[in-house]
Amino acid sequence: MASGDDRAQVPEDLDGIGLRIGLVRSRWNAEIVERLCAGVERGLLHLGIPFDDIVIETVPGSFEIPMACRILARSGEVDAIVTIGAVIRGETTHYELVSEGAANGVQQVQLETGVPIAFGLVTVENTEQALARSEGPGGHNVGEEAALVAVEMARLAQRH
Repeated sequence: MASGDDRAQVPEDLDGIGLRIGLVRSRWNAEIVERLCAGVERGLLHLGIPFDDIVIETVPGSFEIPMACRILARSGEVDAIVTIGAVIRGETTHYELVSEGAANGVQQVQLETGVPIAFGLVTVENTEQALARSEGPGGHNVGEEAALVAVEMARLAQRH
């Protein structure tokens, strides 16, 4: 796991004021997803984006996230999207299919639509790893990191 020193530093002048951010979240692995969503909200609020400017869509599982992103990106309602889900390895190859399908699908949608999408899915070996990547304030939270990525990429898209 990356330590705090290993993670990318957020530009000091980054703000999200005036942006609308989509949040596409999975219902599967609900405890982890809730923790990640709390991180997204913390990150966006820190950058000046109120809860009312977050468009939330919930889908059954991580495999459905790319389709929801495509719908939301094409709607014109958002400047960027954050994806949240948790894929935990089980006893079969289902883990690989879901995690690779979600990652490839999200990448395809953002390149196709031009709407930045931050990949906030945790793809881990076990629940302990998922919990370690979805900590509360001050801890490692992939959702909070993805929120910052979405804002930074939305600003990049606006500049060009």
